[in-house]
Amino acid sequence: MNRLVFFAILAIAISASAAPAELGQLDASPTLFTVMAAISVAGYSADLGSPNNHPLRDQVRSELLRRHLPCEQALKDFFEAHHKRGAGADTAELAQYVSFALSVKGPPDFAFAERDVEIPPDAAALRGFSALLARFYKEANIAELWQRSQPAVDQYIVRYHEPVSRAVLQVNAYLRQLTNGFRASRFQVFIELLAAPNQIQTRSYGTNYFIVVTPSPEPRTFDIRHAYLHYLLDPLSTREKDVLERKRPIADHALRAQALDQVFKDDFLLLTTESLIKAVEARLDHKPEGVQQAFHQGYILTPFFAEQLPAFEKDGQGMNLYYPDMVKAIDLYKEDKRLTDLEFDKEPPKPALVPVPAPAAPPPLAGAAKTLDNAEQLYLARAQDKDNVEKAKKLYLDALLQTGDPPMQATAYYGLARIALLQNDPDAAEQLFHKALDSQPEPQVKAWVLVYLGRLSLAAADGDQATVYFQQALKVDGASDMARKAATEGLQNGSKK
Repeated sequence: MNRLVFFAILAIAISASAAPAELGQLDASPTLFTVMAAISVAGYSADLGSPNNHPLRDQVRSELLRRHLPCEQALKDFFEAHHKRGAGADTAELAQYVSFALSVKGPPDFAFAERDVEIPPDAAALRGFSALLARFYKEANIAELWQRSQPAVDQYIVRYHEPVSRAVLQVNAYLRQLTNGFRASRFQVFIELLAAPNQIQTRSYGTNYFIVVTPSPEPRTFDIRHAYLHYLLDPLSTREKDVLERKRPIADHALRAQALDQVFKDDFLLLTTESLIKAVEARLDHKPEGVQQAFHQGYILTPFFAEQLPAFEKDGQGMNLYYPDMVKAIDLYKEDKRLTDLEFDKEPPKPALVPVPAPAAPPPLAGAAKTLDNAEQLYLARAQDKDNVEKAKKLYLDALLQTGDPPMQATAYYGLARIALLQNDPDAAEQLFHKALDSQPEPQVKAWVLVYLGRLSLAAADGDQATVYFQQALKVDGASDMARKAATEGLQNGSKK
């Protein structure tokens, strides 16, 4: 389906020989749709009761749950294993699945599009999701569900088309259309109606910028324009890295800014770009007070750029040509004097879109940790291949030989106990669960071990002992929400007998 292309190529300051960049689009993604539908079945429920949800979210979720798909439990197991907790958990939960969706090729296989070294770390952590998602796509007939959802998606895209087109053309006109020459670049906005409302997520992978917008009372035009400014201006600070490195001493002042996000304190190029963007936004919106607001928040070069922009507007050059001389003109002595006695804000501003660089990749798993991870992936994929259970069992046994670390051994015993249950050997399973319990298990493993022991006690008609196990599971500090729910259900089932 062809969507509404919202970037008009302006004739401003572009020579006839210049090659235009790839046009950005306002669109929806069948891959994102499939991922969000899958995790909705698995238990993703952030802001489910919010009036800002699009009706399509509940319609799709309810229909899929009514079908009782064969892969439903496998999806729940995977979602639980990668569940985020703590402050900001709902946003982080969505973020990892957005990264995954933007990193894979899409249906029907959902294989990663890049080499391992180029896959974002949070997406790589969900590697085992590809095969499961392919299975879900087929079982749920997502291709047909996607087609039925298009009228709602198209209607929402129309809502964004005019304000976003106007914002993008405004930026292109002000900066004098510097996208020429970015031949390999891409700026793409995706609308996703199955996600929690009031979310906007941005990703920059190389020269490709992706924005994912979820339902909200008003279009997130300012945030999209902000991301588009990054798309155009980030390459300029990178190109002038050597010049900006000589200006880096001024960044020491930013360390005092309590309201400034740490990412800007760590990355002077990003801080420079953000300072320029704040100055440009103040000019575009005719809000000169925004310069001092940004300055006090810690965007230390915003006043400098605000002083330079009137000259840029009169110059006639595009920003890509004007930028080198502008950053060379940063006077460290003058800026240091401007900043020396500045009192920064103590509280951060309201959350705004920040293109956070991808976090450093965690060290690769090795030894017993890798063996256990491989075993767990096979166990979770047991429905896809009957041989996966035996393969997982072998790896759990291998892990016991590879390490003397008690928590790792507890995880191995826990895996073997679950396999014993699958193979209808409850006595062996009970012994293995007790071995796991005696081996200093991590909190999440300990809680589930107690839940399983409670279930075995119920099956043996020992309700009193089952109650003890379920209550102990609820008391485990660090137990997962799913384990607590299972323990609560176990108590309720036990009281009915």
